Amino acid sequence: MSYNVNTIIANTEALLKLRHDETLISTTPQRLHDCLGTAVMMAINENWTASKKRRESNRKAYYFSAEYLMGRLVYSNLFNLGILDQVKAALAQKGVNLAELEDIEDAALGNGGLGRLAACFLDSAVTCGIPLSGYGLRYRFGLFKQSFDERGSQKEEADDWTRYGDPWSYRRDKHAVKVKFADQTVIAVPYDMPIIGYNTDNIGTLRLWQCEPERELDFDAFNAQDYARALAEKNKAEDITRVLYPNDSTYEGKQLRIKQQYVLCSASLQDILRVYRSTHGSDLSGLSRFVAVQLNDTHPAMSIPELIRLLMADGMEFEQAFQVAKNTFSYTNHTVMSEALEKWNLDLLASVVPEIVEIIKKIDARCRADHPELFIIKDHQAHMANLSVYVSTAVNGVAEIHSEILKRDLFKDWYAVYPKRFQNKTNGITPRRWLGLCNPELTKLLEQYVSPGFLTRLDWLQVLKPLVDSEIVEQFNQVKRAKKEQLCQVIAKREGVELNPDFVFDVQVKRLHEYKRQLMNALSIMDIYLSLKDGSLTDFTPTVFVFGAKSAPGYQRAKAIIRYINQVAKRINNDPDVADRMKVVFVQNYNCSYAEHIIPAADISEQISPAGTEASGTGNMKFMLNGAVTLGTLDGANVEIVEQAGKENNYIFGATVEELESIRDTYDPMAIYNADAHIRRAVDTLVDGTVPTDDELKELHHALLHGASWHKADHYYTLKDFASYQAARLQANRDYRDRQAFGRKCLMNVASAGKFSSDRTIRQYAEEIWHV
Repeated sequence: MSYNVNTIIANTEALLKLRHDETLISTTPQRLHDCLGTAVMMAINENWTASKKRRESNRKAYYFSAEYLMGRLVYSNLFNLGILDQVKAALAQKGVNLAELEDIEDAALGNGGLGRLAACFLDSAVTCGIPLSGYGLRYRFGLFKQSFDERGSQKEEADDWTRYGDPWSYRRDKHAVKVKFADQTVIAVPYDMPIIGYNTDNIGTLRLWQCEPERELDFDAFNAQDYARALAEKNKAEDITRVLYPNDSTYEGKQLRIKQQYVLCSASLQDILRVYRSTHGSDLSGLSRFVAVQLNDTHPAMSIPELIRLLMADGMEFEQAFQVAKNTFSYTNHTVMSEALEKWNLDLLASVVPEIVEIIKKIDARCRADHPELFIIKDHQAHMANLSVYVSTAVNGVAEIHSEILKRDLFKDWYAVYPKRFQNKTNGITPRRWLGLCNPELTKLLEQYVSPGFLTRLDWLQVLKPLVDSEIVEQFNQVKRAKKEQLCQVIAKREGVELNPDFVFDVQVKRLHEYKRQLMNALSIMDIYLSLKDGSLTDFTPTVFVFGAKSAPGYQRAKAIIRYINQVAKRINNDPDVADRMKVVFVQNYNCSYAEHIIPAADISEQISPAGTEASGTGNMKFMLNGAVTLGTLDGANVEIVEQAGKENNYIFGATVEELESIRDTYDPMAIYNADAHIRRAVDTLVDGTVPTDDELKELHHALLHGASWHKADHYYTLKDFASYQAARLQANRDYRDRQAFGRKCLMNVASAGKFSSDRTIRQYAEEIWHV
């Protein structure tokens, strides 16, 4: 379907006049965005409705996820509709620059890779014509906004992402449902967001639930001037979807987290059953023939007992309901980290959803009767990962190495009983947002050598490999230089730091966690800095080191790492001795939109978690597709990146999974610290006054060398991998000087990125798990 841009602009102007008595010229970016978004929604509405009708009676898949990191939608929606350039031109004729919408907030309803993957999957499904709908929660406040204080410490501010409206959602009151807890009943109201396919008429749907009270106001309490009690029911209901991942360090916080998860599960399943009944009748025994549900990690695992509960409430016996549930659900595991594998105390769970606990007990009894060595409940805790494995048709990891670890270690006992249930589905990214939209210059270059249609057939990029010669490398280097210049302007505006686009851009942007080893990166930078200062390092290409990361608000050690990196940046950036050789910048409030500026400008992609800890990663794929080399361990999808692009075109370091397992019980970081003067000097900058120290930096120092009560010293092998890391980093730094040879490495990564399209991933889910 073609869309009339003139009509969209005219409707935008009419909405501005109606709502705000403003023109395109006189309005704010926020109001322009709201009205332009509404005009686009008006334009796509007929097509959206037609897309829904086409899928009504067919088998469908549903994606249940606690996170959807959709990012800023206006540019990606216009891009996928094929009218971005036309809208830019039409607005420019009226004196308006569409770039003003850079000020629009991201829809940050996610924390990192899990939520961004969900967003990529929805984009790919609709583009590939796969009947997949998403279900999630419409948090009032998404992931917090981040800033840094004078000491470089993280400060959090609530992210009210709908403050200026939400033009990309429609409220669907008629499909609201009730969700009952032990102490309250709430109304879950759906908001539908269109997922617009690229170069297709197809439009999918993401349905997000918002909790509201049955009764807005206790009028008697209000008349009695007890205003707190008058609004107590309203506040208690709205609290459930008020904040993404509320602090669960207290009993009440854990109860709220359970309520969030149960709302997602119960409301979504009630909705699916409603749709099924309207199409296939009241007999629910055939549900799994028409419905497939993918659980994105364990957050929606309560869907399993909830579906069984709903089916039994409809008159089905437990055993039949169990079989229907098993044939309906599939489970994606995203982590091997024990702290992220959810376990709920049964008493806690019963205080919120007592009926669910009874169902889980039935499932556990059935499991133990079948297989005495397996369990769902242990030590009075419900193990949600075990539940998800037991009551599902398929269990998948998200990279080849991760899926093997699941079978060999995490779910070893389950794999022994259900070997055919386990699969691998290596993650992917949508090429539309992560190349076409964020890097139009590289897209245009690739179209000349590959084909204009490659954004939906990323595997076509492989034809580039024999064509990589000095001419295309020179063109690529020019594109990279342009993207670095653009990023320098963005960082100067947002961070007040002036960067030189002729420097190497060495980038680590991702969630802040100890296992992602931002600390190792920072210690390496300090070693380079001190070596430049004392003259022992003379062969160094000028480099800017870019960080972007948010720490969970209660994660004190991660917040200490942020502060340390900012102090390192302050020390280096204010030292005239190294001004022409290195800069460090930690960008504030790193999010999806910031990533769209940073990733295309990167020369070196830091993927440095210890082998066996990062399930897959998707940032590594985005950097690869935009022409950065990977400086990384053999962890997650790095393994497959190297298989596709060649070890000679990347910089791999560090111990393997097998090597780390072999030293797990004997590892002694103090021995490495004592034996290596460079490591000792770098680690001691945490406490020796090189940067302002404090108790939390001292604790970091102690944790590296001596451990803590909850885990051993240097739990993530920072000192073990440090020397190997530094050698690989400095090799990449030296290699950069040969712009032809380094550019060829970058282009070979681009040409090898076809496997990492989420189009490929979602097709595998559709064919091998969902059968849609």
